[in-house]
Amino acid sequence: MKTMEEVAKTEWSIDQENCDIGFSVQQLMISQVKGSFKTFDARIYTNGKDFKTAEIDFWIDTSSITTNDVNRDKHLKSVDFFNVKKYKQIRFNSTVILNSGSVRNYEMWGELTILGVTKIVRFDLQFTGALNDRWGNERVGFNVTGIINRNDWGLKWNKSTESGGLLVSEEVAISCDVELTKVVKRELAMQL
Repeated sequence: MKTMEEVAKTEWSIDQENCDIGFSVQQLMISQVKGSFKTFDARIYTNGKDFKTAEIDFWIDTSSITTNDVNRDKHLKSVDFFNVKKYKQIRFNSTVILNSGSVRNYEMWGELTILGVTKIVRFDLQFTGALNDRWGNERVGFNVTGIINRNDWGLKWNKSTESGGLLVSEEVAISCDVELTKVVKRELAMQL
């Protein structure tokens, strides 16, 4: 028999067609290189519709990185950066989500694992809306932003420029637009 906690759990799926898992990093200390990951998925559970209770297990296929430059993407997949043959995923597991000044803004804390190294990180999470689509699916949207230092995970490759600066900054800005769909269990739907 299921406990009340198990009954109250709501499962959400990530809508990959309407999500953007992006990042940007300063190059040559004067311009931004933007990129994204095209293959990712997640297991997300909440108590009812309360996203402060969210349990998030999110993973990214490192080989799906793209910056719209074939040579740069090849370098990012190499042992100098993501070493995609050895480390096939980036993972994030939430630990706590807190309100941050308004009903739409949250702090999301969790464990981010890159190259086998796990660090605690904080992301800003903004609720962007909810609706029922024309097929009757419940959907919610969030924007996730934050800044990490790539050196903390061993992503240390760099080169000096002629002016003495570095080719690539240490800070990486994360910006993700995420759309979730409430999962309706077939057996439950058939009983209704």
